Amino acid sequence: MSVAELPQPLGPVSFRRMTLHDLEQVHTLERYLFPADAWPIDMFLAEIQHETRSYLVAEDTAVRPTSIIGYAGVMSVADTADVQTIAVAPQYEGKGIGRALLDYLHREAAARGAQTILLEVRADNPRAQDLYTRNGYSHIHTRPRYYNDGVDALIMQASLTDPTNSKETPR
Repeated sequence: MSVAELPQPLGPVSFRRMTLHDLEQVHTLERYLFPADAWPIDMFLAEIQHETRSYLVAEDTAVRPTSIIGYAGVMSVADTADVQTIAVAPQYEGKGIGRALLDYLHREAAARGAQTILLEVRADNPRAQDLYTRNGYSHIHTRPRYYNDGVDALIMQASLTDPTNSKETPR
């Protein structure tokens, strides 16, 4: 069960909690965005039903039927949280959607008592790394050949108790 308030809409993009009815669309987007490492649909099912997890989707309400264009999830256990997944369709990148999803994950984890949040990001994904760095994450470890296609994972960490992590650094 989620406890944090959902992000405010960004134009025609709105946010809501992920439901069982979203899994097919989410999984289709997952396979498109992460062909080498896509989660099986059963993993999403298990994740959204687990009490330590919280998932949300971003959808474009300007198209009919509405279309899921992003999603994210966090696991919170005791004082540590882990970003399980975060994704935005390429045509919607750079519009603040990823930032809104990440901010929600931070607020949700903090509301559940987490003080620190971790994530893994592909070493060949500088755009995501930049988002995380601008939001208080630092690289703490590298897992060589972590992904199925042999790409390293960068382990990044941020404090949820540091007020400077609550807003993106201006550019």
